[in-house]
Parts: sequence; structure tokens; C-alpha cells
Amino acid sequence: MRRVLFQWGRVTVYSYPAMLYLGIVSGILAQLRAAETLHLDSSRALAATLLLLMPALVGARLLFVATHLESFRRQPLRIWRAQEGGAAMYGGLLLATPLSIPLLDLFSLSFGEFWDCASFTLLIGMIITRAGCVLNGCCAGRPSDGPLGINLPDRHGVWKRRIPVQALEAAWGLAILAGGIACWGRLPFPGLHFLHTLGAYGAGRIVLESAREVQDGFRGFSLNRAISLVFVGASLAGLTLVWLR
Repeated sequence: MRRVLFQWGRVTVYSYPAMLYLGIVSGILAQLRAAETLHLDSSRALAATLLLLMPALVGARLLFVATHLESFRRQPLRIWRAQEGGAAMYGGLLLATPLSIPLLDLFSLSFGEFWDCASFTLLIGMIITRAGCVLNGCCAGRPSDGPLGINLPDRHGVWKRRIPVQALEAAWGLAILAGGIACWGRLPFPGLHFLHTLGAYGAGRIVLESAREVQDGFRGFSLNRAISLVFVGASLAGLTLVWLR
């Protein structure tokens, strides 16, 4: 567990936000490279991405807060304390995707092509951020004496043999990313990579959610699993509608 990545004089760099920002920057660079291969205007794609980034980060934090409401109700000042970790990618998607519709129209960018490219930011950002989760102790796996058990801490610094759910989620994201790269340039229609990313990640998250020590929920309802089901359904519906045309 290493919540502080390093200190330089009076500057303290915390592991979770550092990995989050590194993931976002790396993802955006990959997204712009993908945009070039589709002959999208890179400057407009970058401008749209940066404008969507703030609401995405806000949505990601608010969903995390909503699923840990009791804790933040007692200490509301912790809501925007980024060094503690806690950002739900689903919250960012739920807010940024509808906001992107008028914005992409304003920039004359195709919704499908833009989100095909932005899927690289989503996946790479998630993969690198999971390293921040391990260092911070958040999103810890439940205790296990099985063959997958590894000695890991939770956010309270309690070390136990746990299912390495952060690493498993990163590995699943890496597999989706590898599949997307392998098929890139041969997509039959714009938006396929985005739909595939939503559906595949959502399906994996449904399975992996049960491996977490604390399953995010609202009043006993597993919100992240419900959102995963919605994304899988939206992905399948989108694929079906396109192929029935």
C-alpha cells in the first residue's frame, strides 16, 4: 500500500490521482492516434474530448459518492478529496455520452467514430487507474484462501489474502483493448468498437463485481451491476438495430 507516490519538497503526489491522470493522458494520446487513422480532425477531436473531460470526472466522482452515501453523509467535505481515490467510470460515461451529442454536432464530428476512438481513452484510463487502486487500497477484493488469493490491503490498510479484483479488471480491459486494436481499420460501421467496449466491459464487470469486498450499492441495491446490465443491453440493442437495417 502506497497512498503517497512521492514527495518533492512541499509537494505531495498521491498515487490514485497520479495514476488517474496518467491513464487519461495516455488514453487521449491513443485516442488521437486512432482519430488520425479515421481521418478525423485531431484538433476538433481533442477539443471535444477536453470539454467532455470535466463533466466525465464529475460524474465519475458523484456516482462513487452515491454508492458510498453513508460514509460521505457523515463527512461531506471528503466528496472532492481526490487523494482518497474513488471514481466510477460508469458515472463519467452516463454524464459525458449524452452531453457529447450536441457537442459533437457543433464540432461536425461523427458520434460513432468519435466514441470508437474515445473507447481507447476509457480502456487505457481504466487499466492504468487500477494500478492506483492497488496502491491506494480502494476497490479491494474480498478475502479468499483460494488459488487466486494474494496478500493485498484494503482502503483501511488491512492486509489479507484477497482476490486481486483490481488486476483482474485491468486484465479484462487489456483483453478488450487488444481485441479492438486487432480489429481496428476493419470495423463494418462507425460505433462498433464503442458498442463492443460497453458490452464486453459491462459483462466482465457483472462477474467481477461479486469479487469485491465492498460491493457498491444504494440501499442494498447493486448500482454498478445494474448499470453494467444496462450497458450490455444497450450494446446488444445497438448491434441488433444496425445489422437489421
